[in-house]
Amino acid sequence: MTELETARSAIEVQKLTIRRGKSKVLHELDFTVAAGSVTGLLGPSGSGKTTLLRAIVGVQKITGGRVTVLGLPAGAVALRAQIGYVTQQPSVYGDLTIRQNAHYFARIQGSGIAAADETVRDVGLADLADRLVDSLSGGQRARVSLACALLARPAVLVLDEPTVGLDPVLRRDLWQQFHALAAAGTTLLVSSHVMDEADRCDRLLLLREGRLLADETPADLRAATDAENLEEAFLRLILARDITSETRKVLA
Repeated sequence: MTELETARSAIEVQKLTIRRGKSKVLHELDFTVAAGSVTGLLGPSGSGKTTLLRAIVGVQKITGGRVTVLGLPAGAVALRAQIGYVTQQPSVYGDLTIRQNAHYFARIQGSGIAAADETVRDVGLADLADRLVDSLSGGQRARVSLACALLARPAVLVLDEPTVGLDPVLRRDLWQQFHALAAAGTTLLVSSHVMDEADRCDRLLLLREGRLLADETPADLRAATDAENLEEAFLRLILARDITSETRKVLA
């Protein structure tokens, strides 16, 4: 990798391997995520997406390899104010209202009350701001978590399936917001198992069984597989990998 490429990479993953017991969860992954981009991490449930995101954020013990974020080892103290992480399970207080959660996290992060209220509006929750989080739907709670993560104005935003349970209009609005954040310089890594969200990304990382099947732009992936859509492209990649694996077994 050249110095220029390194400067443009917000996240670098090199030979990343993670084991749980005797089983490998991730198999020597290599990729970079460009600064100021929206990169999609796609794959079926159980493919290792959440484990990979945890490794990037620095809360997952790794077996081998290296993960670097903004030029520092993942988990470095200096990165805590630079990374926003929205987990699948909302990490906000259920006995507080949306507004109270936003104001609380704003005070911790020094963002200000006005910024908190604006962020709540940005995620489409202004009309519900005085509702207790425990009374919200799963999708609404996820948006509260997103609002609180955005308050720190992180340089890197890691989102674990943020659109699960949202209706098409809200999903569209959130993706528009993701691209607006990227245009302003934030680097976003967004996991999903919904293939129709893949076309909304600048680049795609496709995982299956802990292995990286592709690291391409949506257009390049369709062209490489001669597929009309990305779901078909993903299926063709899986079939090609399975055929190759079976051929190796026969020749071994």
